[in-house]
Amino acid sequence: MATDFAGLAISLGFSLGAFAGGGWWCLHRLAQARLLLDTPTSKIRSAAQGYVELYGLLHLYGEAPLTAPLTGKPCLWWRYRIEEYSESGKNKTWRVVDSGVSDAWLRLADATGECLIDPRGAEVRPATREVWKGIQRHPRGGLIAGGLSGMLSGGEYRYTEERLHADEPLYAIGDFRTSGGGRQGLDLASAQGAVIREWKGDFAGLLTRFDSNGDGQLDEAEWNRVRLAAQLEAEDRHRHTSAAPAMNQMRRPAESQPFLLSSHGEDVLARQFRWQALFGAVLCVGGAVATVYLLRVTGLM
Repeated sequence: MATDFAGLAISLGFSLGAFAGGGWWCLHRLAQARLLLDTPTSKIRSAAQGYVELYGLLHLYGEAPLTAPLTGKPCLWWRYRIEEYSESGKNKTWRVVDSGVSDAWLRLADATGECLIDPRGAEVRPATREVWKGIQRHPRGGLIAGGLSGMLSGGEYRYTEERLHADEPLYAIGDFRTSGGGRQGLDLASAQGAVIREWKGDFAGLLTRFDSNGDGQLDEAEWNRVRLAAQLEAEDRHRHTSAAPAMNQMRRPAESQPFLLSSHGEDVLARQFRWQALFGAVLCVGGAVATVYLLRVTGLM
């Protein structure tokens, strides 16, 4: 019987992928779990600049809460997915036809202060998750948004919506920065250079201010005046920024550290990551066993 080399090659590719992917996922999740447990929880007022862990309550930021797109319920953050059921012969699948996530900033508060969080790029794990089915493309769209076609074709849709609400607890770990409040030092050379680059954007205005002999260019003495004026401007801006109230913000870290927002604490997250690591380990071992078997079948081992 002829050997199906194409099928064996595809199977070998899948087994190697399971081996490598499962191993990477196992190590990745274990490292994240260890990092969560090793990072101490900070108070907002005394948090160091950089990668920190915070825990507090969510409060409304702005005049009104957001409206969740599928249920219309008020919230502070949402994520949704709409899937359509399709059936072709023996293949039955749910296909994603629409999805979205809010990017509105969150306001986290503890007993010592407040921090604004930019959720873009975060792995968000909310406690509220609703899943239900219907015959309309959009559950709030009525017959106008595709419901009639869904009813006539017998289509079925599955809706998933996740939300964060006001006064709910939130665990956050990410890059923490404070501006104002006199906490920022002044890098005079960098600040002076930034002011000069800003002024160069309007070179005609720069000439109007500093071209004292009117020759249409700046000589060395005039450039010295520009640099001195830029230094004074940078120092003045720093004084105004330092006098402003302190504003704390958290964003996605520039490095490969995890950026997590969760309704559950670090212990729950670490436990979930360890279970996911176990799944990755099982996938890795299964891929290794399948790879060895296929190599023996092909005579390569």
